[in-house]
Amino acid sequence: MQDAPDETPPSPARGATPDRRNLPLLHLLPNLITLLGLCAGLTAIRSALEGHFQIAAALIVLAAVLDGMDGLVARKLNAASSFGAELDSLSDFVCFGVAPGVLIYQAVLTANVPGLGWLFVLVFILCACLRLARFNVSRDAPPPPGRAHFVGVPAPAGAMLCLLPLYIMLAGGPDLRDLALPVALYVGFVGLLMISRLPTLSPKTLRIPRDKAVWVLLGVAVFAGLAVMRPWAVLVAADLGYLALVARDAWRHRKRLA
Repeated sequence: MQDAPDETPPSPARGATPDRRNLPLLHLLPNLITLLGLCAGLTAIRSALEGHFQIAAALIVLAAVLDGMDGLVARKLNAASSFGAELDSLSDFVCFGVAPGVLIYQAVLTANVPGLGWLFVLVFILCACLRLARFNVSRDAPPPPGRAHFVGVPAPAGAMLCLLPLYIMLAGGPDLRDLALPVALYVGFVGLLMISRLPTLSPKTLRIPRDKAVWVLLGVAVFAGLAVMRPWAVLVAADLGYLALVARDAWRHRKRLA
């Protein structure tokens, strides 16, 4: 009686090329997070056009949170890819270029300076596009000398700064539609910050002493609680604090060049 044939598939030879027809499901997770962020940005545009400014602003903040998560998840899962990097860049243009530009135009600029306001919104959106294009072509370049930093204001931070006038209004501040021209100039200025060569803070450079870690965690918890209770006021404070850091970095950069 002959032995039954062995039905166990042969193991691949050592050094053989791995099967590229199948992909672990977890490796799709970063791209799924990116697509969720893109959906948030696109829905923010729709909400802005329909006059639901609070919802639109909240969706752009959500897109920024998801944008921070997808890269972190990709690194933790060792799932980074060129496709994911390009998808992330396209999503960033919609979420942090087009969406905040449309929102600030609809909420603040369209009433008093529709033509001039749209011109500065175009400046902001084009600057966001140029910044992301510059980032794409320099992705594999060696990092700039000195302490790790961003060159110019990153696109998500630029979107948050662009929406500062709307945050002020939503937090109960003055109606800035009466100051539409200064707001339009401010939006264009934020766009220029994104394509500038100013060194700006990178979270990767932050280091926390071990004996201060508990206080940092407590501070984050307090910040999260305040963000839930008074989200727009917290965003105003965060934007003003970040602008102060940008001004400090610009002053230091100027002194180094002098």
